Amino acid sequence: MGEERLMAVGTIHRRPGPAGTDARGRRDRRRRGPGLWHFLTFAAPGTLVYLCLVLAPIIMSVGYSLTNQALLRPRTEFVGLRNYELLLRDETFLQSLRVTTILTLIVVIVPNVLGVAVAVLLDRRGWLYNALRSVFFTPMVISSVVISVIWTRILADDGPVNQALRALGVREPPGWLSDPDIALYSLSSIVCWQMLGFCVVVYLAGLQGVPQELGEAAAIDGAGAVRRFRHVTWPLLAPALTINTVVLLISAFKIFDHVKVITNGGPGTGTTASVAFVVLQEGFVENRTGYASAEAVVMLVVIAALSVVTLRILQRREVQL
Repeated sequence: MGEERLMAVGTIHRRPGPAGTDARGRRDRRRRGPGLWHFLTFAAPGTLVYLCLVLAPIIMSVGYSLTNQALLRPRTEFVGLRNYELLLRDETFLQSLRVTTILTLIVVIVPNVLGVAVAVLLDRRGWLYNALRSVFFTPMVISSVVISVIWTRILADDGPVNQALRALGVREPPGWLSDPDIALYSLSSIVCWQMLGFCVVVYLAGLQGVPQELGEAAAIDGAGAVRRFRHVTWPLLAPALTINTVVLLISAFKIFDHVKVITNGGPGTGTTASVAFVVLQEGFVENRTGYASAEAVVMLVVIAALSVVTLRILQRREVQL
């Protein structure tokens, strides 16, 4: 009897589950298989491009920054953090950081302020306003090199601007690109002019997403145009402000083509030389690849840190509003 009971208990414990359980598991695995394959098929090309063109160069730059790598030097030696120590005493690099900081502040503030104003003026219907939107956005689709060449000619000492000033009685017009005191601000103005169209389009998109009912309710309560914009429209433009600020910050800090074409880092020594300009000068002109890689890594860290901090601050403002 005892053995029969043990066999019965064992039989109970070994009793198979419902007949459909195994079949359902096989069906789930079959469903996951094609889905995983489709995901890998579509994600693999983009992931491969990112690894080869973004992540791999960053890793290589970090590695080169720890060596005395040079394009024309057959032997490369590991130098550790010596390149980074030299950066702290390199007046050229420190000057480029100051120049880039000034340039970034101007490029972040001016297009944002003017972009809001222009977007408010163009937030109307009609073929004229549609045409004006295209006019403001046109500089964004033109190559920065072309823009730089055009403005170099316009702001030259014998260019149209100074000729017009002489016609108005100004005997000695300013050297917009040849005077070390104002060359950086002239360069910043050109970048602001080109980036203005981007800010206008983003703010226009934000304005068109503002519910008209809120403005009408505020007007009924007696709020004027300024108060309606300040307390109703502007808070709802917080996402547009975040996008414009972060994009302008990154674009201004890594600017190179405008500097190279318009001033070539001058006039004088480094008065308009940005960090990106100094990095390429060190790497391809001075043949100091390792040192230039260290400068590039520092620039990457600064841009990443500023972008993250700015994004966090502005997104927190969006939540609070």
